[in-house]
Amino acid sequence: MRIASMGHAVFAVVLIAIGVLGLISSEYAAIWNGVPEVFPGRDALLYLCAVVALACGLGLVWPRTAARVLLAYFLVWTLIFKGQFILLEPTQEVSYQSFGENAVVVAAAWVLYVWFAADWDRQRLGFATGDGGIRIARLFYVFAMFAFGLSHFFYLQFTAPLVPDWLPWHVGWAYFTGAAYLAAGAAILFGVYARLAVMLSVAQMTGFLLLVWLPRVAAGTMSAFNWGELVVNCMLIAGGWVVMDSYRGLPWLAVGKYGRADKGNSYSPV
Repeated sequence: MRIASMGHAVFAVVLIAIGVLGLISSEYAAIWNGVPEVFPGRDALLYLCAVVALACGLGLVWPRTAARVLLAYFLVWTLIFKGQFILLEPTQEVSYQSFGENAVVVAAAWVLYVWFAADWDRQRLGFATGDGGIRIARLFYVFAMFAFGLSHFFYLQFTAPLVPDWLPWHVGWAYFTGAAYLAAGAAILFGVYARLAVMLSVAQMTGFLLLVWLPRVAAGTMSAFNWGELVVNCMLIAGGWVVMDSYRGLPWLAVGKYGRADKGNSYSPV
């Protein structure tokens, strides 16, 4: 049993929960949407997704093989089923928002893959391991931050109403949180307070869970769509936590450094 970090443990637990929910539910969680209605074996694919999530969540306790499978599965799924939205509707911001949700999961899976890469992986897939692999993972996370930030501005009519009634300035909060995601993406991309930026982005996603979804759960006003979004919210928090753990050991206000590529003690300059 090898647990590399708290984020690793949370990510595994959330995957297990998504797998269990997928096996007992007949609906796709938002992270799995994008499959055309006419796709052959669509219903069977739903259960395959649930099985993969459950098996990899359990497998991350013994992580080497699970990390490989999880990264390959989520990467292929994201590129095929979420990437199609960008290709078909490149001028619609929602296409990038949808892709960004899965990009966070891909980023987390890639970090775990790098952490537990074997000699076989390093020799044959060197670009995907070590410092290079961590950088690719963080670029996926950067993409997500920019997509989430822009969606707050493009879809203000949907974002502002989600702000709890007891908070004033709903539009102002929508603009602020959107700007915060954009700032986080820029900080990570340029290596300026990157660890702090990821932590604050995870805190913001956690705040969304606490202030928006949990009160609706308590009030019994959740729709099927809302439940799917809650699942995605939990997955984003868990994925962001893993990405944050990839900076462990790096000072919170560091500039021009990436942090650990593995569980060693060295830093890698930009």
